[in-house]
Amino acid sequence: MKATINVCEDITLITLQNISADINFIAEVFDKIASMGVDVDMISLSPVQSSRTSLSFTIADDDLVKILSYTSKLDDGSVKSIVSSGNCKITVNDPGMENCPGVAAKVFSQSAKAGTDIRLITTSESQISLLVTKSDADAAAAGISEVL
Repeated sequence: MKATINVCEDITLITLQNISADINFIAEVFDKIASMGVDVDMISLSPVQSSRTSLSFTIADDDLVKILSYTSKLDDGSVKSIVSSGNCKITVNDPGMENCPGVAAKVFSQSAKAGTDIRLITTSESQISLLVTKSDADAAAAGISEVL
């Protein structure tokens, strides 16, 4: 494998708790965010088991004020926003990881060895992204690069 590992700083995690699980509502949320000129990166939707759910996504720290002015008004204030700024995103990218079992296990094991505080994980066939605290980013990235 020839994985590339990138670290991106100054990332904010937004988690919206108690939002409508209706995909039309979720689409409206991202439409509004896009209309504010805010780039959304990592997205994770909690498994839906009722009419309400939680949605997490990342933005640049610089866009936080724009987002909070919007999210505080969702569902007439019934949505709770949880914010974590000053994070880093570690991205492991390798087209060769598709159909290559164990890559995520190596990434997670090295992150655990480094004592990494992982806030969010997203994946695709060729990419694993970890949102981590800034204080853990260098050690986690170094550990991951040792095994890939």
